[in-house]
Amino acid sequence: MPEKSIHHGRNLRRIREILDIKQDTLASLLGDDWNQQKVSYLEQKEHIDHAILEEVAKALKVPVDAIKNFNEEATVNYVANTFNGNSGNYMNFNPIEKIEQLYERMIKEKDEIIKEQRALIEQFSGKKKSRSK
Repeated sequence: MPEKSIHHGRNLRRIREILDIKQDTLASLLGDDWNQQKVSYLEQKEHIDHAILEEVAKALKVPVDAIKNFNEEATVNYVANTFNGNSGNYMNFNPIEKIEQLYERMIKEKDEIIKEQRALIEQFSGKKKSRSK
């Protein structure tokens, strides 16, 4: 039986699709030197240099081996466990709760700034009155 050929680019494309990430989004995650066309070209390559694989894996938040030795079932399980909060590594929070916390913190900071500004106004108003006497 012939040995199964590993196609890094095809594996990368499948992982990107499973993660529901578009090529241009991946390009922006990779930095200024990347664009959609470069990602498309990369996905056509049978063998991708290890350094580039590491960079792409980091951007996708998957192990390099997931790209090198892609296994549909194993990858789907990894993604499901990682991005559904089951592993505790990612998205293990309620986004609405985070928005509420941010809003409350912003209100508290705004109230503190107003309080400081009022104190400064009172301080300068008091000095102005004492000078005018």
